[in-house]
Amino acid sequence: MAKDKSKTGHGNPVWKFFTSVKLTVVVLLLLASTSVIGTLIPQNSSEAFYIQKYGEVFFNLFKTLDIFDMYSAWWFLLLIILLAVNIVVCSIDKLNTTWKIIFPEKIVFNHERFIRLKHREKFDIKDNVSSLQSLYVDFINKKFGQTVTEKGENGVVIFAETGRWTRLGVYVVHLSILFMLAGALMGALWGYKAFVAIPEGVTVDSATLRGSDTKVAFGFEMRCNSFNVSFYDTGQPEEFKSNISIIEDGVETLTKDVIVNAPLRYKGLSFYQSSYGTDSAKNVVLRLTSNESGMGYSFKMDFGQTIDLPESGGKFTLNGFVHGYNFRGHNLGEGFVGTLVYSDTSDHNEINKKLENSATKADTNASTAQETTSVGQSSADGQSSADGQSSADGEKVDSGTEEFTAEKKITPHFHEVEIYIPVKFPTFDKMRRGHFAFEIEDYEKKYYTGLQVTRDPGVWCVYIGFIFMIIGCWITFFMSHQQLCVEIKTNGKDACKIDISGTSNRNSQGMKLRIMKLAAKLQNMQR
Repeated sequence: MAKDKSKTGHGNPVWKFFTSVKLTVVVLLLLASTSVIGTLIPQNSSEAFYIQKYGEVFFNLFKTLDIFDMYSAWWFLLLIILLAVNIVVCSIDKLNTTWKIIFPEKIVFNHERFIRLKHREKFDIKDNVSSLQSLYVDFINKKFGQTVTEKGENGVVIFAETGRWTRLGVYVVHLSILFMLAGALMGALWGYKAFVAIPEGVTVDSATLRGSDTKVAFGFEMRCNSFNVSFYDTGQPEEFKSNISIIEDGVETLTKDVIVNAPLRYKGLSFYQSSYGTDSAKNVVLRLTSNESGMGYSFKMDFGQTIDLPESGGKFTLNGFVHGYNFRGHNLGEGFVGTLVYSDTSDHNEINKKLENSATKADTNASTAQETTSVGQSSADGQSSADGQSSADGEKVDSGTEEFTAEKKITPHFHEVEIYIPVKFPTFDKMRRGHFAFEIEDYEKKYYTGLQVTRDPGVWCVYIGFIFMIIGCWITFFMSHQQLCVEIKTNGKDACKIDISGTSNRNSQGMKLRIMKLAAKLQNMQR
């Protein structure tokens, strides 16, 4: 016995530790409880978000424990590995005995075992032993497979069995769990989740990892051809859809519409429609109202364009589009930034000369502002930020100051004012008390699409695990190793007594029903 323990490792305390059911229960409870924590605490968000939500103390604690990226934390991966080792060792520990049952050197039936069974079916039949033996063996062979016939007391005993291999069902389930755990490890070690915001018409080749500023390259380029969004009557978005093209070596290899439940998959990467936002604007219609004459004027403008204002009001350049502006603690929302140059002298020739020089400078600064790029305002999780705006040259404009309209003199008589024109508050510029009050009469939005990018090299492993899990559960719960014993005894001349019993390693009630049905058929069989 000591020799056997030495060979199998059963006497080893380390082996006993990994075969312990207590270990399995503890690891499963730890995985379940920590998974709940990972569900309640948002994963891979920004540090600012966590500090604001949990405070400095809990932020530092959670960061030390890798709670913010829990499913890739070393201790969580260690729990998965520990569970996998536990399953493997337990399977090996029991497989030796199971293997001997499934593949014995010689199939041996113990008649005494069947005699002790309580549930059995008995009946008498008019026929001789040899005739019934031939009939029953042929029939049982079709139902159970191979039979073994032995001499019994005053007759014969027919043994049969089926489903020895079904004892492997539990090991198929164990194998399925190992596949799924392996897939989870592969995803945690070599997979990632990232986010990319792509304005319409723009091509990108990388994304930003969640919770960091690290860029990951796709290995190809992708372009957002167009973005469309439809709304319910309540104003809530009904559907948003991106038309995306994949480009490799300058050649379009794939074009597909991406919606919320229909991701684009290409070369191991999956692109999910995650969010969207306003990137810029076009066809802007600017409305001016004179505070002196009360006259109103409308101008259709593009970014970087400079117009002469009526009533010798100076010149105005439309510089860029902004997502939001914080004015005295209130977010005024989307709007436009422009530069107004005007004079306080009545010498109109001098005014025009100075204004032309100033406008030329403004045009030069805004030459790159034909399309305002405000993707820099998208946070890593695809949400638009209201803490800053994008200027015409793509740089952020500080919106945290109380006064946006900073006026400065460029000559003794000439003034330059940078003004903010909110879309939702058309009377906002009246507070400036200038010659004209500016408002936005109309404009068309240009969108960006926010795509979640995932790479999960272990997903195929998880799928295989699910397939094995279904097969293993079907074998384990709906199939069994069944053994049958049919005893034929002489009961006078040309008469026999039949005794039928059987056993199963699971679903004993199902085996009883099968014996009853079998007995009914055998009772009606005669030559």
